Amino acid sequence: MAQDITDNLAKVRERVAAACRRAGRSPEDVRLIAISKTFPPELIRAASAAGLRHFGENRVQEAAAKRPALSDLTVTWHLVGHLQTNKAKLARELFHWIHSVDSQRLAARLDRVAASRDDRLPVLIEVNLSGEATKTGVAENEVVPLVEAVSRLETLEVRGLMVIPPWFEDPERVRPFFRRLRELAEEIESRQLSNVSMRELSMGMSHDFEVAIEEGATMVRLGTAIFGPRE
Repeated sequence: MAQDITDNLAKVRERVAAACRRAGRSPEDVRLIAISKTFPPELIRAASAAGLRHFGENRVQEAAAKRPALSDLTVTWHLVGHLQTNKAKLARELFHWIHSVDSQRLAARLDRVAASRDDRLPVLIEVNLSGEATKTGVAENEVVPLVEAVSRLETLEVRGLMVIPPWFEDPERVRPFFRRLRELAEEIESRQLSNVSMRELSMGMSHDFEVAIEEGATMVRLGTAIFGPRE
């Protein structure tokens, strides 16, 4: 299984490089986040040995169960799933990045539970561009007010945006969502808000990450492309 992960990662890196060439970008500008939800600690360890340094989990409880067995690894942990306010304190203890801030209430809670005022947490604002009721994220017309509110919090740093677009068999159908997220980030960047950077775009998963890279993704969230199919 460790060899499978190494082989999968090599293929992913080739695809990332090809997408970057098409977009005139450098592969160093794209961060691979291995989405390890449902995968056991030994596979995360194998992925780390293969060279991955960023891992994403969807649920706080699952991350809490895995982390003790991986405490010796020097890796960065990203929360990419929906975060409930009552899990904010544990999330701050477990994760180095939160990709899914989608309300002022959640942001305020994350700020209040900081270990100290010097404890700075990079966050991304999750945007629901499709308007799907089943998707979390803030509506497009509410993004700027939320960014402004979060920017005033002492221990959070807004570093960009995240989107989970609708799933289409043809990845090209997702391109407009990725493009719109980039445009939205550019619009916010032009406002020159203090404590706000739109440097990061977390978008693209195993079936559409090449299109996301072509549209400016700086973080792609890959599960099956690295670990193989989930049971």
